[in-house]
Amino acid sequence: MNRSRLYLYDTTLRDGQQTAGVQFSVPEKVAIAQALDEIGIDYIEGGWPGANPTDSDFFAARPETRATFTAFGMTKRAGRSAENDDVLAGVMNAGTPAVCLVGKTHDYHVTAALGITLGENLENIRASVAHMVAKGREALFDAEHFFDGYKANPDYALDCCRAAHEAGARWVVLCDTNGGTLPGEIARIVSAVIEAGIPGERLGIHCHDDTGNAVAGSLAAVEAGVRQVQGTLNGLGERCGNANLISLIPTLTLKEPFASTLETGIGHDKLRDLTKLSRRLDDILNRVPLRSAPYVGASAFTHKAGLHASAILKDPSTYEHIDPAQVGNARLIPMSNQAGQSNLRARLKGMGIEVAKDDPRLGRILEVIKEREDQGYAYDGAQASFELVARAELGLLPNFFEVKRYKVTVERRKNRYDQMVSISEAVVVVKVAGQKMLSVSESMDEQGHDRGPVNALSKALTKDLGPYQAFIDDMKLVDFRVRITQGGTEAVTRVIIDSEDGSGRRWSTVGVSPNIVDASFDALLDAMIWKLLRDGAPVA
Repeated sequence: MNRSRLYLYDTTLRDGQQTAGVQFSVPEKVAIAQALDEIGIDYIEGGWPGANPTDSDFFAARPETRATFTAFGMTKRAGRSAENDDVLAGVMNAGTPAVCLVGKTHDYHVTAALGITLGENLENIRASVAHMVAKGREALFDAEHFFDGYKANPDYALDCCRAAHEAGARWVVLCDTNGGTLPGEIARIVSAVIEAGIPGERLGIHCHDDTGNAVAGSLAAVEAGVRQVQGTLNGLGERCGNANLISLIPTLTLKEPFASTLETGIGHDKLRDLTKLSRRLDDILNRVPLRSAPYVGASAFTHKAGLHASAILKDPSTYEHIDPAQVGNARLIPMSNQAGQSNLRARLKGMGIEVAKDDPRLGRILEVIKEREDQGYAYDGAQASFELVARAELGLLPNFFEVKRYKVTVERRKNRYDQMVSISEAVVVVKVAGQKMLSVSESMDEQGHDRGPVNALSKALTKDLGPYQAFIDDMKLVDFRVRITQGGTEAVTRVIIDSEDGSGRRWSTVGVSPNIVDASFDALLDAMIWKLLRDGAPVA
């Protein structure tokens, strides 16, 4: 069967930057663009040149890519020609091979927001697209508020799209700008647009997620015939965000009816980089990855119930809709006080440890886990710590080094800007290969801000481990969560730490104590030991 081509258009660098709290630097934009290109995205929308210095600088510094770089702007203003509109000229001057111009398609927005006649708006669309085409650019028309406009005045909304199409637009992109149109409506209206004379291979879809339906609406549009899908990484975007390409890409690639009828520029080999790409963006934004994110979240293929784990051991398809490795993710059988031996043996097998069903140590591991969870530990979200507990009970945990003592102090003093600030300092003494090693670190960052006692402790602990230093140099703490498991004077603190290394591997550890520093140190220590264990560090 011949498959038709579906084009993927990323607007993370423009629409995604409208997310509250998100502001990309030029180097960050370059890094994201390169990552998008490497995975196989067809179009990369870089921003609106001339709208702000960062976007203008980015277009000047943009990397060479296989993907088609696209500049975003708006149609010409009424009362001037396309050739003499300075805003349109700013977009042209970016020199991109493609240009996407936004224009009104909702009659109310034309008269109320722009304050012009419906005929003037049609002429603005026609003349702007024709100007782009005459200059040798691939023209895209961003039909703003199209679905709401169609529902209010279908003839006029279609006239706007026809004006762009007839002027030579390669793509007419139907936008659910307010995010309120449901998937069934989108499918019906897209079909009507195609029936009105604009073929699906010239149509795109751009959905927002205000009803939580941006991905579903995009898929409905594809089924109805559009052949370009727009979205952002991790669903970034204004208000509730845009259609999430991280969810759309594997669905379009792996799921029917799309997989057998459509072809994208993303092969199965690149699909395995999807989890890494999602987490790379979170790293740039200094955000904690959403554990429940479809396909790429840490919990996306996590099976906690004993019944589920038993079935997974027999056939993973019983509770998994795809093989997690297809998107670069991994299966996880968590341990908790609900766990049975099916869960336990499955988890041990995942660690590379085969244990017979009748091995008495299985029961002991379960007892220890349940005892510790009664004390406040939580192993369903801290699998690395669980692995260390299990290995200790099985006699398989190496003794890499010994912590002799540690100390954390906090004091108020002036920084280099003569401001009174809190300064945390940590001292850690470890014994490695018979030699004591002392490390001291402060929590002050390069900007003169105190990052707290846990930061100081982490820096001291990872500062000098002698023969093990090379194994932990690429470790970093990416999330730190604190919970109080009891109230009043008997309060116990649970700390869960997420760590990551240079390969993109991520793991979680837990510590529990009435003292938050002790709980944090235990979790940090587990993180380091797990890293050494997994990287095959020899016992010194």
